[in-house]
Amino acid sequence: MAASLGMARRARYLAARARAVRSSKLATLSEQLSRSTGRARPIIALDMLWCAVRHEAAFQDYFDWDFHALNRRERRTFMTHPKSNHLAQKLNAVEHRRQFSDKSLFNARFADYIGRAWLDLRTASDDALEAFLRSHDRVMAKVPDSLGGDGVESFESAAALSDPAEFRRARLERRQFLLEEFLTQDPEMARLCPTSVNTLRIVTFRDGDEVRTLVRVLKMGNGGDVDNFSGGGMYTILDDEGVARHPAFDEFGGVFSVHPLTGASILGFQVPQWEAVGRLADSLAREVPEIPYVGWDIAITPEGPVVVEGNYNTGVFQLKPTATGVRTGLLPVYREAIGF
Repeated sequence: MAASLGMARRARYLAARARAVRSSKLATLSEQLSRSTGRARPIIALDMLWCAVRHEAAFQDYFDWDFHALNRRERRTFMTHPKSNHLAQKLNAVEHRRQFSDKSLFNARFADYIGRAWLDLRTASDDALEAFLRSHDRVMAKVPDSLGGDGVESFESAAALSDPAEFRRARLERRQFLLEEFLTQDPEMARLCPTSVNTLRIVTFRDGDEVRTLVRVLKMGNGGDVDNFSGGGMYTILDDEGVARHPAFDEFGGVFSVHPLTGASILGFQVPQWEAVGRLADSLAREVPEIPYVGWDIAITPEGPVVVEGNYNTGVFQLKPTATGVRTGLLPVYREAIGF
């Protein structure tokens, strides 16, 4: 499937970005890079602006993937969040996106794959809420349309049962309409970080009957309730066999060969139930053909892998060059699969 992104789309994006430039973000990241590299901050800031235009690299992209240390040829190999957004807008049908962007609708649509009980506080009766809390020792409250783990919190049911009406009121006030059973993860996954469910981001592209996997990612929490990169978590890329061959890193540039909280080794970590993960991702990618480009978050329970959510506008995940020595990105992989 050819998916030409078009100059008009890119021009509109650049114009919108110019209007929305966050000077604070530019200043913060350029200052951090200046301190770590010894290069003048204005030079780095100008290069970040140049890369935003030339390579459609967001400021965080520039920071995460060490564009300051790459030459022009190497920079051209990196996928970026703006490029991914162009693909999502081009490939994924508008009328089907809400099945993915609304977590309550997603749970209903993918009920056969989610492997957990859930409740919508907007419609659940008081008796249903109390029964749900009594059935699960720990629950997750979620804002259905949030991104990056925003508004996701875990709660002990015993505390909530002391005053269910107040618990509901507080959740509704924060728009945490969705309540889910907290997933019990495979002990091997919990060994990385027990405070969050550590998930896999599997990005797939469906072209007719063929499903291609673009990248396999291991995400880990770091003491919080979520494993999201923007929520304090970290990630590394997995090989085709589900093994982490490189350190993980976080959004602040920290690099970790072992997990800082648990001491579990990240290098060489083998994701359990790997073949079942692949089968699940393939099945998920075939469910909604109108949304062919998706980043699936998959958790691994003792009973098997389950889907947490599907992101029709998936984030981008690549290795960090200064941490791994790998100085090429995944843009060629995306282009070969999608044909843009």
